[in-house]
Amino acid sequence: MTLTLPARGILSALTGLALLTTAVSAEPFRMIVTDLEAPLVPNSVMDLALNLGYFEAEGVEVELVRVQQTPSALAALQADEGEMANIAVDALLQLVAAGNSDLRAVVSPNKSLPFLIAGKDEIATAADLGGHSFGVGRVGSLDHSLSMKVLAEQGVDTDTLEVVTLGQPNVRAQALAAGQIDATTISIGVWMSLPDPEGLHVLVSQDDYYEAAPVVNKVNIVTSETLENRREDVEGVVRALVRISRDFAADPEKWVEGMATARPDVPREDLEALAEAFTQSWSVNGGLSREELEYTADWIYEGEDFQNVTRVETAEWVDFSVLDTILAELGTDEAMDAPTR
Repeated sequence: MTLTLPARGILSALTGLALLTTAVSAEPFRMIVTDLEAPLVPNSVMDLALNLGYFEAEGVEVELVRVQQTPSALAALQADEGEMANIAVDALLQLVAAGNSDLRAVVSPNKSLPFLIAGKDEIATAADLGGHSFGVGRVGSLDHSLSMKVLAEQGVDTDTLEVVTLGQPNVRAQALAAGQIDATTISIGVWMSLPDPEGLHVLVSQDDYYEAAPVVNKVNIVTSETLENRREDVEGVVRALVRISRDFAADPEKWVEGMATARPDVPREDLEALAEAFTQSWSVNGGLSREELEYTADWIYEGEDFQNVTRVETAEWVDFSVLDTILAELGTDEAMDAPTR
């Protein structure tokens, strides 16, 4: 068929419009993260899912937008500089309580803080800590308030503890190593960085710490508009994060290999030790358990910062539907990370 000049012009215009539509729909899905490089915690799945092609396998072009800390991540999301953001739960609750009703958590690729409690060898168990000195960042800080819950679960009368304010985790670790305090809460990374842990041991492992106080620290959120207009991409991202978490849980060496490339500055033996410590930490079912999220909200609302904050219900800040769609496709991994509803 021969086209006349007007017909050719119309066809050209339609073709251009089709190309423009394709270009718009193919825009990168921007994920805002609060680490400037792949972190030495399970949250690294976001970096590694990009590096190792998991997002690409789901048909989503993901771009990481790096900022520092939750306030910057929220500002970037609200400025339309990203479609998804990894933020702290308490900040999300604050926003929703203040009337920002279009934000929803859809997955938690690393729900728990990598906290453990370390102490002197002469303290055999956490239950023996009563009457001893315990280093904290400050009274009322996250490590202080959460650790008091954990120690109470271990049978410690926390009123008998001599609480010593020391500041940052590395300072607390140094004070412990120098014998200035009897025990403290630090991350697994800080524990491993101690040059000479002789005379010290772990009183509460990070898995036991989370079991005693299952507070979800961070979640990935999207706006209602993103969930409506780019749901397929949101599902692809969540599916990729679940798949890579399951692969790392099944074979920790895969995480070591991925991190060795992403973080060549970290000795391989440290990565291997971390991989072993993270055995039960992967969000193989997406990290959203209604029980844990409600426990988290209850704990947050007990804090001083939330004394005058309106209570919000789980349905106002969590959307389980994306993750439930993924789990219906992939099945539930019964080994860990129970997705209670």
